[in-house]
Amino acid sequence: MASAYTKVDLSQLAPPNVVEALDFESIFASMLADLRARDSAFTALVESDPAYKILEVAAYRELLIRQRVNDAAKAVMVAYATGADLDQIGANYDVARLLVTPADDTTIPPTAAVYETDDEFRTRIILSLEGYTSAGSRGSYIFHALSASGDCKDVAVESLTPGTVNVAVLSRTGTGAAPAATIAAVVEALNAEVVRPLCDTVSVASASIVNYSIQASLTVFPGTGQAEVLAAATAAAQAYAAEQHRIGRDITRSGIFAALHQPGVQNVAITSPAADIVNAWNQAPNCTGITVTIGGTGA
Repeated sequence: MASAYTKVDLSQLAPPNVVEALDFESIFASMLADLRARDSAFTALVESDPAYKILEVAAYRELLIRQRVNDAAKAVMVAYATGADLDQIGANYDVARLLVTPADDTTIPPTAAVYETDDEFRTRIILSLEGYTSAGSRGSYIFHALSASGDCKDVAVESLTPGTVNVAVLSRTGTGAAPAATIAAVVEALNAEVVRPLCDTVSVASASIVNYSIQASLTVFPGTGQAEVLAAATAAAQAYAAEQHRIGRDITRSGIFAALHQPGVQNVAITSPAADIVNAWNQAPNCTGITVTIGGTGA
């Protein structure tokens, strides 16, 4: 997971040595060699031999145990932990998972509560270390703003004039324009005595929403399942738009090309956006619609 406001990019860390690569065939071969070394009567084992089958069972059981060790090791690492394991790590930092949408028992069936995702929670856990400072660092303001409300999807901080801290907030709902209640919650959190230095004036506003749409035509290879290609390309475009729905993110034609160029696609013609959309520090792109069609079959 990469973050625009954490110093450590967890996605770039080397895999931990404690997590080993597992291979059933290697485990089985080691067990078979050990058995043959212990007793020469087993040197001519064939796959139909009961002892061979017992070794296969034992090797598979060892594979499961080793995988359990791998999972247990990952469960205590902030880069890999998920679910309740990540909640336990957050508790060590006095950070709890934020509630996004409360449960609703009046619906049929009842609607479960929605909490921030593991990646979002992971980011706040790492940022919480900056939250301890009283010097008003960028990371500190971002952490406290994100923690102010479950509606805060993203936060950006700039100081456009000395002594003034400008904060932009992106909402999880609608286009991303932050409602008054969310802004008020962030203002209250950032003006707390233990958060804001005396010399800082904090100004909080919604991120400026930049609407755009994706319209493209695909040329596919002969013999390609057009419906499947169209569905895959549309889903990839939706994923790209969702990923870019953050403050300060640009919408690039190259990114859209990459998303739409799924297996079976020969060429992509994009009509919208006509050019890259470059956003300022307080702007967030919002996709209003995605229209992808099959324009023909290539040679």
